[in-house]
Amino acid sequence: MKIALSMWSVHKYYYEGKWDVLDFIEFAGTTKAEGVELLSIFWRNKEIELPKVFEALKKQNLKVSSYAACNNFVLADPEERKIQLKEVTDAIDMATQFGTNIVRVFTGDLPQDNSISYEEGIHYVLEGLSAAAKYAEEKGVLLCIENHGLFAGKSEQVLSIINQVGSPVLRSTFDTGNFLLVGQNPKDAVVDLKGYINHVHVKDFQLTNQYQEGNTYRALSGELFLGKIPGDGEVDLSYIFSELFKQNYDGWLVVEFEGAEEPKMGSLLSADYVERLLQSSIKSSSR
Repeated sequence: MKIALSMWSVHKYYYEGKWDVLDFIEFAGTTKAEGVELLSIFWRNKEIELPKVFEALKKQNLKVSSYAACNNFVLADPEERKIQLKEVTDAIDMATQFGTNIVRVFTGDLPQDNSISYEEGIHYVLEGLSAAAKYAEEKGVLLCIENHGLFAGKSEQVLSIINQVGSPVLRSTFDTGNFLLVGQNPKDAVVDLKGYINHVHVKDFQLTNQYQEGNTYRALSGELFLGKIPGDGEVDLSYIFSELFKQNYDGWLVVEFEGAEEPKMGSLLSADYVERLLQSSIKSSSR
């Protein structure tokens, strides 16, 4: 297992207009990360930036661990769903350019006006992922569903979607924190998804009673969770890493910092913690 840093960890800088992909790669080179996760939403001008990104990755001696699509298949308009499918197929093409076979995908969310039922929504999800998986099979890329939201928040939902689509390239992005937002213990989820995990997001949350803009997430139960540096929250990452070793997981551990600390500092501390925990887990597994 190797450590990567997701650009989502410093998304605040991007949205404030302070950083672009090149700034992130330069920063990632100062951390314990050996790779970076890039996201489709963080290009300002892809055609101009892309050649410079390849140069920056080489300069910083970083690999692209994974490429993240930001799709939502739960849309009533067939033409809009086609656009979302293209978001995923474009991400597959980008992944192949970067030399990674991992594309993070979402399922989608119900619209706030309740114009789509859950049954309709899951139909759109299966339709979209089935089409995307066919393209991914042709390109030799794995589509890894992040446990996120109403349709794929729990391990049983992720497994159900994978089984219903029935493609060997549809797998799991195991997000260590997001399970708390749907009332599931991540320790149970990592066991449930044994054999299906090909990508891991490492994050941590802490139950809170105070909302902080940008760092607090509301669970389906209505409870609030505050993003924390890994190791400072409720997720038993030591157990999860140990279980991943037992499952012979040999992919990337992608740090996705979502805490209240200044993003550079939070990302550095997060990567440091994950590196220490990984080394400790390696020692324990070899005994």
